[in-house]
Amino acid sequence: MKPIWKYILITFFALLVLGYVGFSIWYFSGREKENVCRKLEIILADSANIQLVTQTDIAKILEDNDLNPLGKTIKYISTESIEEVLHKNPMLKAVECYKTPSGIVNVRILQRCPKFRVVGFKSYYIDVDRKPLPVSANYAAYVPVVSGRVTYSFATGKLFDFVSFIADNPFWNAQIEQIYVCNDLKIELVPRVGDAIIVLGSLENYEAKLEKLHQLYVKGFNILGWNKYKVIDLEYENQVVCSKISQQAERTQLINEKKDSIIASKL
Repeated sequence: MKPIWKYILITFFALLVLGYVGFSIWYFSGREKENVCRKLEIILADSANIQLVTQTDIAKILEDNDLNPLGKTIKYISTESIEEVLHKNPMLKAVECYKTPSGIVNVRILQRCPKFRVVGFKSYYIDVDRKPLPVSANYAAYVPVVSGRVTYSFATGKLFDFVSFIADNPFWNAQIEQIYVCNDLKIELVPRVGDAIIVLGSLENYEAKLEKLHQLYVKGFNILGWNKYKVIDLEYENQVVCSKISQQAERTQLINEKKDSIIASKL
């Protein structure tokens, strides 16, 4: 084959490829202009663990802000506007919105995660990032409850560290039902087992204080019983001070237990 014919063939195939690429760009861009959103896919990435919002809530927010993409031309749907309005919702941590050539608009959402709940004059959560989080009307998180004199600074500081310690320890997470903050910022604990109030005092050296109580549970209460004391004070160094319930209260408690036992046997 002469060089000139070889050059002509190479040029012809090159023009053919360029023509195909140009036609594809023109064809598919024209289709995108005409393509409309046929489906809105709302993905709650962490809904198996928490559901502060629902897919219906998200769809309503978009509808109220005239951002529902269904039936709209894909080209004119602003994913940035959708992300911006959803980021204003205090329940949401992260939002990602994107379109597909097939006409689907995906909204992927990551919710905020509560660490504990503050109950009092104001009721709210503190999330895992140490930030206040409103209580959801749709969902009640199973997290430690703190009541009493709780300020934002205290809740996001020393108290947050203490609650994290309780939540991360299997024994104390199962044992402590509620945390109460007194006016002097001393801590009282309400256990799930037994009737005694646990006076922790300040949050200084709380690990050592709880270890004293753990030893008392293992070596003392398992033998002596759990319902003989009304107060367990951990504030004193190297000791635990327990105050017994009165004999009258103990007698009343035994009578009530016997009545409950009789009723249960009849049932």
